[in-house]
Amino acid sequence: MIQQPENYLKFKETSIQGRYVTNDQIIDYLKSVSTEAHIETVGVSVQKRPIQSITIGEGGHKLLLWSQMHGNESTTTKAVLDLLNFLGSDSVDAEKILKHCTLKIIPILNPDGAVAYTRVNANEIDLNRDAQIRSQPESIVLRNVYEKFQPDFCFNLHDQRTIFNVGDTSKPATVSFLAPAHDEERSISKTRAESMQLIVAMNKVLQELIPGQVGRYDDGFNANCVGDTFQMLNTPTILFEAGHYEDDYERENTRAYIFWALIEALDCISENNLRANSQEDYFLIPENQKLFFDVLIKNVKAVSSSDKKDIAILYKEVLKNGKISFEPCLEDIESADGFFGHKTYDCLIERDLETLKKQAYWELLKP
Repeated sequence: MIQQPENYLKFKETSIQGRYVTNDQIIDYLKSVSTEAHIETVGVSVQKRPIQSITIGEGGHKLLLWSQMHGNESTTTKAVLDLLNFLGSDSVDAEKILKHCTLKIIPILNPDGAVAYTRVNANEIDLNRDAQIRSQPESIVLRNVYEKFQPDFCFNLHDQRTIFNVGDTSKPATVSFLAPAHDEERSISKTRAESMQLIVAMNKVLQELIPGQVGRYDDGFNANCVGDTFQMLNTPTILFEAGHYEDDYERENTRAYIFWALIEALDCISENNLRANSQEDYFLIPENQKLFFDVLIKNVKAVSSSDKKDIAILYKEVLKNGKISFEPCLEDIESADGFFGHKTYDCLIERDLETLKKQAYWELLKP
């Protein structure tokens, strides 16, 4: 297990924060990266924005990492920049990793989607469902990099919504992992087992930092997904999902937990220490459920009736003037029973429900 750096803030890239992260910010950041890193343009997007990669390290273990395959999932992008700062430091752990590993990182695979803050690319295609056909230039870029680099491990870096909880608990799934399946039977191949062992190593560290807030993502097989495809090609692949932490809608805390997970994974690989982790322990990580709302308001009483109603709200992320606005949207539920709220209010509100929807009261419920 890696010796955690004393101060994460020493490595946090403070020039890039919040949810809206685009190519322009990345290009500015890359100008300051260590001269030991090799930076290149590996292709262009639909709208001809450059897709860049950073290669660093000289070791025999090769890792390919890519983020913002979905343009509106930026937390892991921030975390890999923090990771690059760590690797460029004088840390003994960083030196060890660079001696034994070579990393190729694509910080933004979908730069058009990042600018528009959308999941899909400029052709409205989900790149994570385009692994087989490879109809999009971004999908072709990733596959070309994969085939040329021939990685020993792949890290597929994503964000997940605030709806996810861990198992049957009221803990948010702040970080989730998946060792993707390589067949319909979801059998365990050698490479999938290695993915599981690496996840177990990361989970051990995260349980010390965010106990009970690590989940296991659904492992339904889909050959069109990139992770499943690379697992089919016998490359151990891990899906990272950066989720919600209490009062952290900008995901500045979550980026730190992804950072810790990444350096633990790199340390484990550099020390050839996968076998110290039991693949069976992977299945002890609870599966994600979708039981959270951003806000629950219980026992709301309408003026026209003595009946009480529960109200559930999810925030919609909307790009406005270069920033992400969290706009409350009502969800249709019969009862709040069995659900959790990141904020929960239990009250009687003497207002008509239709009026309530329209009034500035909702401003009080924003993160």
